[in-house]
Amino acid sequence: MHSDIVTSSAEPKITPTLTATQYYEQAQQFIQLLEMEDLDRKLTAQPQIATEFEKAIATAIEAAYSQGSSDDAAHLFLQRVLYRINRLKLFWYDDLRRYTNERSPYLSQIRDRIEEVWQQWELSQFDLVAFQGIDIRQALLDRVAVDLEPPLSDDARYFRDRVGEAGYRRLLAIASLDGLVEASQLSRTLGGVANEVHSVLTRLLVEEYGGGRLARKHSSHFTTMLEAVEMQTQPEAYFDLVPWEVLANINHSFLLTERKRYFLRYIGGLLYGELSVPAGFRNYRAAGERLGLSANAMSYWDLHIKVDELHGRWMLDDVALPLISQYPDDAWEMVLGYDQQKFLSDRAGAAVTRSVREAEQMR
Repeated sequence: MHSDIVTSSAEPKITPTLTATQYYEQAQQFIQLLEMEDLDRKLTAQPQIATEFEKAIATAIEAAYSQGSSDDAAHLFLQRVLYRINRLKLFWYDDLRRYTNERSPYLSQIRDRIEEVWQQWELSQFDLVAFQGIDIRQALLDRVAVDLEPPLSDDARYFRDRVGEAGYRRLLAIASLDGLVEASQLSRTLGGVANEVHSVLTRLLVEEYGGGRLARKHSSHFTTMLEAVEMQTQPEAYFDLVPWEVLANINHSFLLTERKRYFLRYIGGLLYGELSVPAGFRNYRAAGERLGLSANAMSYWDLHIKVDELHGRWMLDDVALPLISQYPDDAWEMVLGYDQQKFLSDRAGAAVTRSVREAEQMR
């Protein structure tokens, strides 16, 4: 861990802090570094240009992940930095100069510095030993049986029965960050040797991408929803509204798909994601219907309610279960990945609900 404050062993440790405004200013400074020509060469010659940013990183890591501390502003800053680095792994059909530092050693070092502590913090919430030696097949079957039709939570009832137009628009705004580039991380897993599991994952990606037809691509349905309620359709248009918990969910997916050693954890997480979506989206659709919105304003929810239960079945029967026999010593990582994705999704969902409630109070 990094800290700018030195304490003696006899004194209680003081966690350093910055204000939300100060973190925001440093996040904006980081965007300038991202797009600076010859960033690494300039940093070698003038390291001071990143001094304040690096101090903010050190402070945020301490404030977010030290024992007994969980500063939301620090979390948000760190997850925004990670997201800005991770998004360079995808092509956005924008100014090519924005990718000038996509292989920068400095950016890699910043990413690794944050990820190392963040991932330790995330994994500390699970008993890793408990996953080893379990009946993996039964553990997955039991989880799937519960999460296909989970009990209706208070948050789910809120969306179904009470959320208003302002809250619904806030939901769309936050969800658009991922919805407009849906399944992009999955594409990072498809290079390499072909086999039955690989073929199923490829089929899943092809369906998500509409079989190569833009109008049928799942993200196009999200665009249609935004247009139907006269909201901006540009990717990342509502970035500043996205809670850190949602960014962490996205960054976690980037991490698992970029690290092949974590492939089994990713598969477990993808299994949860695909099979759990219909239950959640039914409440969003019910909200739109209650608000009198058009079919276009609910098309993304409708599509996923229809297809993701099938995708979940593919992930269980044709991907996860076959991998148990292929990786008998490591397959427990799929169960860890499943449970961790459920935890991350629940945490992100709670953050979205808080933001939606705030939007309702502001109207």
